[in-house]
Amino acid sequence: MKTCYKTIIVSDVHLGTKGSKAKEIVRFLKQFQCDNLILNGDIIDGWQLKKSGRWKRKHTRFFNVILKMIESQETRVYYLRGNHDDFLDQILPLQIGKLHILSEMTYQSHGKSYFITHGDVFDSITTNLRWIAYLGDVGYTFLLWLNRVVNYYRFRKGLPYFSLSQYVKGKVKQAVSYIDDYESELAKMAKAKGCDGIICGHIHKPENRLINGIHYMNSGDWVESMSALAEDHEGHWELIFFNQLDFGKASEKPEYLTRNSYENRQEEPLPQVAFSSVNDISFQTRSI
Repeated sequence: MKTCYKTIIVSDVHLGTKGSKAKEIVRFLKQFQCDNLILNGDIIDGWQLKKSGRWKRKHTRFFNVILKMIESQETRVYYLRGNHDDFLDQILPLQIGKLHILSEMTYQSHGKSYFITHGDVFDSITTNLRWIAYLGDVGYTFLLWLNRVVNYYRFRKGLPYFSLSQYVKGKVKQAVSYIDDYESELAKMAKAKGCDGIICGHIHKPENRLINGIHYMNSGDWVESMSALAEDHEGHWELIFFNQLDFGKASEKPEYLTRNSYENRQEEPLPQVAFSSVNDISFQTRSI
C-alpha cells in the first residue's frame, strides 16, 4: 500500500542537467498516490538543453511515471511554467485529458485558497535583466559541479553531504536579503489576491511557514534539497524530504512529517518592502 495524499507539489527538477536528481524523484513518486500532482515550474531545463545539457533515459522515465499516474491512479496533473521551461509559453494554456499546462493557478481546498506560481514573475532579475539571470545560471551550474567534487572527497573520508551552494548563499548577505524580500513579496501578493496562502518554487529553498497571516510554502527543488509539498485529505500541508524517507516502510506515514507542520511555527511579521500595485500586473489564473 502506498501513502495517499490529496495533492503533491514538486518544482525545479531541471531535467536535462547533470545536477538533476531524476532517479530520486522517480523513486519518490512511486512511493505515493495523489489525486492532484502539481509540477510547479523548471521541470525541464530548456536553458541548459540549449547549451551543454543532455537528455537521458532517466529524464524520460520521469514522464513515464507521470503518465502511469494519470492512467492507473487517475491523477490530475498540472504543469506550471517556470523561467527555465519558458518554451511552454508557445502552447499555454493547454489541456490534454487530465494533463493541464498553465502559467499559474488558484488551488482551493478545505475552504482555503492558495495562489500557485513558480515565482520567477516576482524576480526582477529573471524578469527584467535576463542576461544577468543567464550569468547566474552559469555560476550556479559551476557551484554544483564543484559541490560534486567536494562531496566525492568528503564521502571517501566518511564525512556527511555538504551543500556548497547553500553555504555560499547563507554567507552572502545580499542573497539572504533577496530571499527574505522574495518571500515577503509573494506573501503580500497572496493577501492582495484574497488568498489564504501562496505556493512557489524558483529559489530552491523549501519552506512551510506563516508570514503575517499568509501561509507561505516553497516546494524546494530536486537538485539539492530533494523536497516536495504534500497535502493530506484533512487539508494539512507537510514538507517531505527524500533523504528522510524510509523506503522499507512505504506504507507508513513517516514520523518526520509532523515536524514541518506550519501550525507549530512562530508567525513572522511582514517587512515593509516596495511592491507595485496589483492593478499593474495582469494575471491569468486557473482554479481547481
